[in-house]
Amino acid sequence: MSDCSRGRLLRDACLVLFFLVLSVVLIFVIRSREGTGSKVVVAVEGVEIGSYPLSVDGRYVLNGGSNVLCIEDGSARMVDANCPDKLCVKQGTVRYTNQCITCLPNKLTVTVVGGDDSVEIVL
Repeated sequence: MSDCSRGRLLRDACLVLFFLVLSVVLIFVIRSREGTGSKVVVAVEGVEIGSYPLSVDGRYVLNGGSNVLCIEDGSARMVDANCPDKLCVKQGTVRYTNQCITCLPNKLTVTVVGGDDSVEIVL
């Protein structure tokens, strides 16, 4: 291998390493800005049917029994659903503002809101 191709290989490796480190740093910056939500809002077909605080543990039957939401230790997760694929159950827990669990067959969403009580004024 010539010195020229070794130099090019080293530059390429440094460039890949730079972008890898940059992406990891950006992930940490974005995650640190996410606030923990204060409650979840449940909606069916876009219409809010309820909201539940993340600070109170509980188990809630939603949408006429089609879904079961469990809130524990400041996070929410879908523990049961009557849909065939159960993707909403597989989505895991949500706790950060704007995270969402969606059950498409039952047209249900669970969205984390709140957490930042500051007021933002847009002019």
